[in-house]
Amino acid sequence: MVKTKRRYICQACGSVSHRWQGQCPDCSEWNTLSEDAPATVFSQKHDLSSGGRAVEFVALDVPGEVPKRRPTGMAEFDRALGGGLVPGSAILMGGDPGIGKSTLLLQAAAKIAKAGGHTVYVSGEEAAGQVRLRASRLGLADAPIKLAAATSVRDILTTLGTMEPPALLVIDSIQTMHSDTIEGAPGTVSQVRGCAFELIRYAKETGAALVLVGHVTKDGTIAGPRVLEHMVDVVMSFEGERSHQYRILRALKNRFGAVDEIGVFAMAGAGLEEVSNPSMLFLSGRDTPLAGSSVFPALEGTRPVLVEIQALIVKLQSGATPRRAVVGWDSGRLAMLLAVLESRCGLNFSSAEVYLNVAGGYRLSDPAADLAVAAALVSALADKPLPNRSAWFGEVSLAGEIRPVAHAGVRLREAEKLGFAKGFGPSVSGKNSKKADANSGALNYQGLNQLANLVDQVMVQQ
Repeated sequence: MVKTKRRYICQACGSVSHRWQGQCPDCSEWNTLSEDAPATVFSQKHDLSSGGRAVEFVALDVPGEVPKRRPTGMAEFDRALGGGLVPGSAILMGGDPGIGKSTLLLQAAAKIAKAGGHTVYVSGEEAAGQVRLRASRLGLADAPIKLAAATSVRDILTTLGTMEPPALLVIDSIQTMHSDTIEGAPGTVSQVRGCAFELIRYAKETGAALVLVGHVTKDGTIAGPRVLEHMVDVVMSFEGERSHQYRILRALKNRFGAVDEIGVFAMAGAGLEEVSNPSMLFLSGRDTPLAGSSVFPALEGTRPVLVEIQALIVKLQSGATPRRAVVGWDSGRLAMLLAVLESRCGLNFSSAEVYLNVAGGYRLSDPAADLAVAAALVSALADKPLPNRSAWFGEVSLAGEIRPVAHAGVRLREAEKLGFAKGFGPSVSGKNSKKADANSGALNYQGLNQLANLVDQVMVQQ
C-alpha cells in the first residue's frame, strides 16, 4: 500500500510544502502552514481518454442572446461593475474590517429587492438579528430580502434548490463557509477553494449573480488561495481610511467591463451615500493659494478626479540626516524626483526634511502625478504659491523632460468644469498645445518641455 504523503499549505499565499515549517518559504509569513487533506492519487494505469461524455463545440459566430445587466440601483456601484450585475457572474469583494462591505451589499440588495428582484443574503459572521438591526438603522427594514445566518454550503445550496434562483446571492463571507465533503476548519485553503467552487457552479447553472465577501490580510491582499481570484469573474476592493468619510470601490479584475473603474461613496449616519463629484472631496476649497500646494487631475479608469498634493520643506541647521515622509504616494518615486530636481535644476533638498501628503487620504499610483509633486516641492522650497486655480500633470524622466501622458484632454476638461483657469503639462505639438479644448477657451494650457521650465514658472510668481 502506497503511503500517503502529507502536505502543508500556507494560509496567506497558498504555497504547498511537504514538511511543516515555522515560516513560509514563499511569503515569509510565520505560523501560516497548516496540514491539508491529501489529494487523491491516481494509479499509472488510470486512463482518462475514454468513459467520459462528449463535449459540444460551437463556433464564435453562432448568434446568441447577450446577458442583460441588472442595475443595482446605486450608480457608483454600477460604474465599478461596468454597468450592473451580469446574470451568472461571480464577484469577489475584499476590504479592511469595518470599512463598509456588508453595509454596501445590504443597501444594494435592498434596492434590487424593492425593484422586484429576488435577493438572498446569507451571513456567516453575524446572526440574523444583527443584520436586521443594521437594516433598521439604515432604513431598509421593509426591503423584501430573504435573510439567513448559515455556514454550511450543503444547507445553503439545498435551500436554494427549493426556491426560484435569486437575482442576487450575497455570501458574507466566504472564509466562514464550510463543506462537509472537505476536511479542515472553515477558512483553510481547501475549504475556501471547495466552497467557492460549489457556490460559483450554482451561480453559473442558475444565472444568479453571486457576490462573495472576502477577508484581507494585513498587507491588504485578499486572504485565502490565490486561485480564488482566478475562479471569479470580478474582483473588487473596497478601500478607505476610517478617519475619513469617503470610500472607494475599485475593480481590480472584470471580465465584463473595464478595470480600474472606481465608485466613490461617503459614509454617513444612514449608510453609504454616493458621491457624484468626487473631486470636491479631495480639494481644500480655499480661494487663496498657499505655498507647497498643487492640484493634480488624476484618472481612475474613465473618471477624472482632482486631488490636492501638499509638500512641506523644513531646512535643517545641524548635520542630522534629513527625513523623507510620504503619505499617499510612492516613496521611491519621491526619491527619484528629488534627485532629478537636484541634478537637473540645481535645487538643494539634501539638507532639508521633505514631507509629502495627498490630501483626503487618497492614494496615487499614476506616473502623471510627477509634475504636480515637483510643482508642490519647488513651491514649498521657494515659499511661493503656484498660480491660482491651476492644475498640473505630466511624467518626469530622469533627464528632466516632461513626458506626455494619456487622456490629457479629459484631465483638463475636468479641471475647467471645476473652475480652474490654467493648466500646465507636457508640451504637445498640434492644436492641443495652446488650448485644452477648442470649444472652450476658459482654460489656458501652457506646455512645459523641461523641469527647469517649472522652476522658472514658480520663481517668477509674485
